[in-house]
Amino acid sequence: MQQFDLKELVQKNITDSNHGHLDDWLGVLNSLSDFMPGGYDLQRSVTFDGEYDSSDIEGKLKLLHPWRKGPLKLGKVEIDTEWRSDWKWDRLKDHIAPLGGRTVLDIGCGNGYYLYRMLGEGAKLAIGVDPFLLFVMQFWAINHFAPKESAAWVLPLGWEELPEQLPYFDTVFSMGVLYHRRNPKLFLEQLQNYLRPGGELILETLVLEGNASEVLIPEGRYAKMRNVWYIPSIASLVSLIEVAGWENVRCIHVTPTTTEEQRTTDWMTFESLKDFLDPNDASKTIEGYPAPMRAIILASKGPGNAEPQLGNHS
Repeated sequence: MQQFDLKELVQKNITDSNHGHLDDWLGVLNSLSDFMPGGYDLQRSVTFDGEYDSSDIEGKLKLLHPWRKGPLKLGKVEIDTEWRSDWKWDRLKDHIAPLGGRTVLDIGCGNGYYLYRMLGEGAKLAIGVDPFLLFVMQFWAINHFAPKESAAWVLPLGWEELPEQLPYFDTVFSMGVLYHRRNPKLFLEQLQNYLRPGGELILETLVLEGNASEVLIPEGRYAKMRNVWYIPSIASLVSLIEVAGWENVRCIHVTPTTTEEQRTTDWMTFESLKDFLDPNDASKTIEGYPAPMRAIILASKGPGNAEPQLGNHS
C-alpha cells in the first residue's frame, strides 16, 4: 500500500489549489481578533460565547459567504445559514449509537457544524473531510472561537484521498453525498473500510417514493444541481446497502425538504430551494422531477476479524 502522508497531502491541497479567493479567505482568518472564550453550548446548538475587541467580526465572517450549515453563534455574531442543520441533527441524534467516547468520521462534512454537535454528545474525536476549501476556511473561522482543546478537525480532502483501509472509527457519517456518486455501491463498500468491526454508519441521502426497483437517474440537472447520479426509493436504497455488505440496515426518518429548512438568508444570498422547485407545483423540481425528499439510514459493519491496531497501516 502506498504511504499516506496526511500533512503533505493537506498542505498540497491548500497551497496547490490555485483558488482565486484563497488569499482573501486566509486574510479573513488572519484578521480575526483575539477572542476570550466564555461558555459554550454544543448540545442544543453550536454556540461559543466570549469577548473580542473588534466590532467588525460579522463583516469579516460574511466574506466567507455562502454559509450553508448551521445555525452558528460565534461571540455576538449569529450566523443564519442556508440549512437548518439542527433540524436534521434532532431527527437522528436519539436513534444512533450513543457517541460518548467514540471516534467519528464525517465524509463531506462541510464547515464542520455536525462535528461540534458530535462533540456535544460526548464524542472524544470528530474528524471531517471535505474537498471544498471554502468550507474548510469556514471551519477554521468557527474553530477560532472554540475552546483550544476542541477535538474537531476538518481536513481539505475528498474521501477518495483517504487510505483505502482506515478501520479505526466507531461511527461514520455520510450525509448528502451518496447521490453525487457515479458508483453508489462502490462508495458504500468503501465506507465500511473506515469503521472498526461493529461500527455504525449514518447515511442521509435523497430518496423517492416508489417500489423496491425504482431509481431516478436524472438527465442533466436535478433541482439545478449538477452531478446527481442516483436517487433511489427507500426499499431500493436499503437493498443496495445490504448488497454492499452492511448489516442491520434500517430507515429511521423520511422527510420532504421544505423552504423553511433550506432557504436564502443574509449569510447565503444565492438561490436556494424555492428557486429549485416548479413555481406552479412545489411537489416537483424545476426540471419536473419529484421534489427533494431525504431519508436517514442506519447500518452496522459486521464483526469481521480482530480489531485493527493503530500504527500498523501505511
